[in-house]
Amino acid sequence: MNLDNHPTVIEIRRRNASETTVREPALLDADLLKKLCLEAGADDVALVEIHRPELVEERVNIEAVFSHAKTLVSFVCRMNRDPIRSPARSVANLEFHQTTDQVNEVAQRIVAALRERGFRAINPAAGFPMEMDCFPDRIWVVSEKTVAVAAGLGQMGIHRNVIHPIFGNFILLGVVITDAEVTQHARPIDYNPCLECKLCVAACPVGAIGDDGHFNFSACFTHNYREFMGGFIDWVETVAGSDGAAAYRRKMPDSETASIWQTLSFGANYKAAYCMAVCPAGEEVISPFLADRKNYLKEVVKPLQAKVEPVYVVSGSDAEAHVRRRFPHKKPRLVSNGIRPTSIKALFTRLSVVFQREASTGLDATYLFTFTGEENCAFTVEIRNKTLVVHSGQIGIPDLNVAADSRAWLDFVNKERGILWALLMRKIRLKGPVRLLKAFGRCFPS
Repeated sequence: MNLDNHPTVIEIRRRNASETTVREPALLDADLLKKLCLEAGADDVALVEIHRPELVEERVNIEAVFSHAKTLVSFVCRMNRDPIRSPARSVANLEFHQTTDQVNEVAQRIVAALRERGFRAINPAAGFPMEMDCFPDRIWVVSEKTVAVAAGLGQMGIHRNVIHPIFGNFILLGVVITDAEVTQHARPIDYNPCLECKLCVAACPVGAIGDDGHFNFSACFTHNYREFMGGFIDWVETVAGSDGAAAYRRKMPDSETASIWQTLSFGANYKAAYCMAVCPAGEEVISPFLADRKNYLKEVVKPLQAKVEPVYVVSGSDAEAHVRRRFPHKKPRLVSNGIRPTSIKALFTRLSVVFQREASTGLDATYLFTFTGEENCAFTVEIRNKTLVVHSGQIGIPDLNVAADSRAWLDFVNKERGILWALLMRKIRLKGPVRLLKAFGRCFPS
């Protein structure tokens, strides 16, 4: 179709020919941009350059989706505290969902304001939707937490939430990526608002946060995000693997099926987020805690600890042991975390986030894994003193040497084939005590 003589096209060409001004590469005033963000509905905002050293890893991913990126606009929207603290998780999740929608709306307004001034910009989603074709690897466009810390909007608490110096952790984060260069950038704050009061440690039903600050990612992911991603995959496989309705009901109570329906209808629900609920940090938040700590515990922490509820844990995990020991009135539900590695590299990169340090108690061993077939690579894994270290290639002398076809090993890890078949077919070969392989498996239940 030839548009050369189309009236609209002719008018645009005439207008462009008459306009001699072109956007200069002049800097955008930082105060003006921050004002635009506040007017768009943000509660606080800061600007950080894409070349900041703290953002090296983020830069690669950001430029892959927006090659013009020069400045990251980091902003926060406050949440109401009392709904988040409610033992009724429907109340808390309504606040999460509504504030997430607000963050996305604010980001869209900021992008529009930049567009009207001749700048290009995009606004990745706050939370979901994400790039799910990449699951279970990195699915987010930009890490809002990393950007917020670099921009000085807070520091990470031991519960792995960003704590704003005024609003505390009762915030949701947003980022706008723009090609605008600005006159001034923010810097990280020089202190951490986290009180290290350990209330998040006390409230977490799966023990994801250790007294020493250790974080058990898989425990948090399996329970709190039960109706997201991996948990949803596990539910689908439960449906597919059930021989009829009665068999399904034996595996999945009606209340959990109804909860999945609610997720599909109204948005996925967080099962806990108690670490955020009990956090007393932040100038606007801290007064009741300082004034009467005993009453704060009674009103905020105890109701969450006392709640009778299902807690989703992987069988044999540190989380299962924690809930049975610490919260006997809660109901452990043994599930899969739904995380299946699709490559050997992804598997060994992710070992640290599924490692169960308590399950490794007493284990002192070095493992060498050598893979052939679809992937040719080697990894050395050291487990001692309840710590995990993974090296690329061979380091030191292994206590157990595992040589495996890469596809056969992934099938074994993903429970698609048993190890006996792989051993008989010489797809997996062991040199060293078999008990060490069993001990290794206990450290990484799925």
